[in-house]
Amino acid sequence: MTEVVTSLTNPRVKAAVRLRDRREREQTGLTIIDGAREILRALDAGVRVETTFLAEELVRTPDGHAVAERLRHRPSTIPVSPAVLAKVAYGERSDGVVVIGEAPRVGLGDLRLPDDPLIVVVEGVEKPGNLGAVVRTADGAGATAVIVADPRTDPFNPNAIRASLGTIFAMPVATAGAAETRDWLIEHGVRLVAAIVDAPLDFSDADLSGPLAIVLGSEAGGLSATWHDPSVTAISIPMRGIADSLNVSIAAAVVLFEAVRQRHVGAKERN
Repeated sequence: MTEVVTSLTNPRVKAAVRLRDRREREQTGLTIIDGAREILRALDAGVRVETTFLAEELVRTPDGHAVAERLRHRPSTIPVSPAVLAKVAYGERSDGVVVIGEAPRVGLGDLRLPDDPLIVVVEGVEKPGNLGAVVRTADGAGATAVIVADPRTDPFNPNAIRASLGTIFAMPVATAGAAETRDWLIEHGVRLVAAIVDAPLDFSDADLSGPLAIVLGSEAGGLSATWHDPSVTAISIPMRGIADSLNVSIAAAVVLFEAVRQRHVGAKERN
């Protein structure tokens, strides 16, 4: 590796900092990945690394050492001071290494569906942390894919990556318009259930087996008229307190794992 970079005005440092802006990420196709676990999962998924910023004295965790070992000797790795690393990191946690990597770009046409897909659709979610948490939940439930409909944040926002714990690099995450998503799913034989406040059908009474897409909206705006359609079954999660809805990632977990339970029961009965 070359001499340690200590200047906050170094051109590559400044280029990395600009990636905090969504427009810059979309124009360059790059994003900031910090956190050793997230970087390891990105590497395992084959994400192309453009630049690595490595502050050796901050590498202390087993995952941090594993990342440093894999990236230390690459020509694209830049040794930096702790101050420089703090500048390029998106948050407080860095594990001694920050990577600038290529954000995967997936459209509906890139998704390959099994015979019995379980898909999560989120529409209009604004907070990247919520989006990342939904992806993490989908990964935990063994879902096929996550579709971000009419996105208000880019799926590979650094906060979304962090909230997903890096599972966003292993889970196919596609973006598309809401109507396009609905029509594509119907065309591929996937039933649609949408979580809508005050819908008469309790989620636990709904049939969540077979090829299925679970559609969720933002806490603020809910779902658009696209999903108030005869082709979509409206379901609700009963609320016992004064709030009328759950955080979108919690709602995703509730409905997803009910779908997993029904599938497991159905598999046992078939066997």
